[in-house]
Amino acid sequence: MSRLFVLAALGAVVPLVAPAADPVPLAPTPRAPGEVAPTPAPVPLFGTPERTELRDELRKLLDTIGNDPIEEPKPVVPAFPARAGRIKEKMLKDNGGTADSERAVALGLAWLARQQWNDGSWSLDRDNKDDAVGTTALALLPFLGAGQTHKPTVGNKYQKAVQAGLAYLIKACATPGPNAGRASTSATQQALAALTLCEAYGLTFDPAVRPHAQATLNYLHKAQAKDGGWAEGDGASDLAVTGWVIQALDAGRLGGLVVDDRVVKNAVKFLDARATGEQKAAFGTTSDKGAKPGTTATATGLLCRYLIDEWRAAHAGMTEGAAGLAKNPPGAKDRDALYVYHASWVLLHCGGDRWREWNEGPKGSNGTRDLIAGAQHRKTDDAKLLGSWDADAGAFGTKYGRIGTTALNLLALEVYYRHAPRYKKESPKEG
Repeated sequence: MSRLFVLAALGAVVPLVAPAADPVPLAPTPRAPGEVAPTPAPVPLFGTPERTELRDELRKLLDTIGNDPIEEPKPVVPAFPARAGRIKEKMLKDNGGTADSERAVALGLAWLARQQWNDGSWSLDRDNKDDAVGTTALALLPFLGAGQTHKPTVGNKYQKAVQAGLAYLIKACATPGPNAGRASTSATQQALAALTLCEAYGLTFDPAVRPHAQATLNYLHKAQAKDGGWAEGDGASDLAVTGWVIQALDAGRLGGLVVDDRVVKNAVKFLDARATGEQKAAFGTTSDKGAKPGTTATATGLLCRYLIDEWRAAHAGMTEGAAGLAKNPPGAKDRDALYVYHASWVLLHCGGDRWREWNEGPKGSNGTRDLIAGAQHRKTDDAKLLGSWDADAGAFGTKYGRIGTTALNLLALEVYYRHAPRYKKESPKEG
């Protein structure tokens, strides 16, 4: 089967579908979480003899994911063309990334790989898997953001780790039955799983991943509340949950999966209801009360506007909202990694002096980029923590600990190339 290529933006050649490959042999004896390898390497996938049944089930999944031959693939537009090759290099440079920020990414991915459990998952507690779907999805997103997929391709250093993590998510996500597509009873974890599976599919167009990615989206369609949002349990619709769902819907659409337009339109109505001000540019979480500029909720709301409501840089609401974010850069001790990631994505989209000052600092130093990288554990005498970040006091840091905070900081440092621009560059108003 011949490999297909497309000349993507900026003149780079991007492989559309990875060639079929022989099944990847299983790794040898597992390494305990926290143990430091001489050099970063993909984590062993399977473990002790007493876990034979689970190991055999995962073998079957691993033999399927990433290794099925694809017959007569049709040309498609890459969903995430900027995560590898010359496009990645150019966007990293043009958008303000540095060799040091990429070093931080490399160290962080190596640390995450060392935390993976024998069954392919990540979780805070080996014996309590209540958070495993969400934590696994969160941990996988930075690998996918760096162009590391479950396909055995040149330069794919963490292929086995990603493959095993996806196998865990797919095992959690049954496709038949009344709960088809449900990976978790937690709406946030469901959304994270959907986002991760959709990105994995959009990067590889692997037919073994597609039905599971689509099923998770279908489940989210059905779980939408009447007000257009998504909620945890029987609670009120929550922008924190809805933000992850909207990112999953967007990733699904980019990858050519089916996303119901009615669901998207209702989600926009939800955003309207949670927003205040003349331009609807400040957001609350479960209502519009308490909405103000420069908060995590506002950063999430503005990102959602960009993804599904076509708020471009020159849109009056985006201009107002971005100004509020720019006036509230993260501090050295009170960082909320979720705020930093979402605000960075929004401000990069807006571009201009606000983005440069946010990213690089008012005098070209001590900006958000260097603040994040500088907070990473890099001392060799702290080997177990090497490449990670301490859990922050934000909602995700509290829930997902060091793994979640590290994953979000990596996403913020990958923001330069995670997504190619989707709108023609406009000049934002610097109000």
